[in-house]
Amino acid sequence: MDCQIRDAVSDDLDALKCLEEACFSLPWTREQLQSELPDERHEFLVAEENGKVLGYIGMMTVLDEGYISNVAVAPDARRRGIGRALVREMLGRAARRELAFVTLEVREHNESAIALYAGEGFLPVGVRRGYYEKPKEDAILMTYLFIEDEDI
Repeated sequence: MDCQIRDAVSDDLDALKCLEEACFSLPWTREQLQSELPDERHEFLVAEENGKVLGYIGMMTVLDEGYISNVAVAPDARRRGIGRALVREMLGRAARRELAFVTLEVREHNESAIALYAGEGFLPVGVRRGYYEKPKEDAILMTYLFIEDEDI
């Protein structure tokens, strides 16, 4: 993988909007994406190659908890390790923030994403029934634990 991973900036919003439309049946608006740009509560990373945004990952933090909002890789750039690199970088940032855990939802039939997350140490911890639309589908809730605590 020859991509650079960096913080998203407002100049990326048009490219991020295009990526949303290519990857999701209910894409986020430009305003929703803008609200995720890095600040004290958000991490938002892009994978860029030769000036082109090929993927992104976003995470919101609440106290010592991390919630990954979306992970997207352009369809023509998949299977190159970009998603894995984004997840690993985000987990590194979560560790530096000393989070207890990071959690995300994934479509129950998205086998490649589930395998990627499991390969990076996320564990399935629950199901959100009917979470996704277009098509209607359950979400698998997956969590990466930074601490061993049976109360989480």
